[in-house]
Amino acid sequence: MAVARPARIGVVALVLGGIVVGTVALTASVSDRASTTESLTPSATAATSPSATATAEPRQTPVATAEPVPVDAAVQAQLNYALAHWTDYNTAGYGVITGTDCVNFTSQTLIERGWSMDDAWYASGTGSDFDFSSPWVSSTAFMNYMIDSGRGTALTDDQRDQVKLGDVVQFDWDNSGDRDHTAVVSKIEGTGDDIVIYYVGHTDDTDYRSVDVAITEKHPGGTAYYWSIP
Repeated sequence: MAVARPARIGVVALVLGGIVVGTVALTASVSDRASTTESLTPSATAATSPSATATAEPRQTPVATAEPVPVDAAVQAQLNYALAHWTDYNTAGYGVITGTDCVNFTSQTLIERGWSMDDAWYASGTGSDFDFSSPWVSSTAFMNYMIDSGRGTALTDDQRDQVKLGDVVQFDWDNSGDRDHTAVVSKIEGTGDDIVIYYVGHTDDTDYRSVDVAITEKHPGGTAYYWSIP
């Protein structure tokens, strides 16, 4: 059946009108969705995200660690020698005094540290055949040599906070005023009033004996002194 011209025009207009309306509706729908998404702040978006909620934990602050105390190369050489020969006596390089070798050994470590012999403090020879001065082998003579030479600063046991690795420790076992034993500070632990000092030495050979053990257990009532070596 033939459609009259005015009717055909109406159908076309209706179809075109549907297309226009459909286009406007689609545009409005997309715009609405975009507007809705943009209105959410980042925090609001994160709050609706299950994965964000599960991982939102505070970061832990790394635990600060103390920096190791640097050791002077000369002191390290002294300690390396002491710890290498506290039981393995260096008879190829020095002499040995059986039973009372503590100052002889301490003197050797000071040579390794860089000290030079002088007219008052010296030794020569090896094994049991060697020549030496009194300060090289005697604790009391070494004390007097340190006083006269100024090669170290005297410290009491109450000044442990000033003692350093490589310093010389001396003991007066009976508090008579002389010195009965000599060694080298090999380790220091603690701070303030809780400082523990350890030493390495010959004669009752040891590498890390506590000064406190020496004056309370080995020789109860003894007193410790130190020479701070610059």
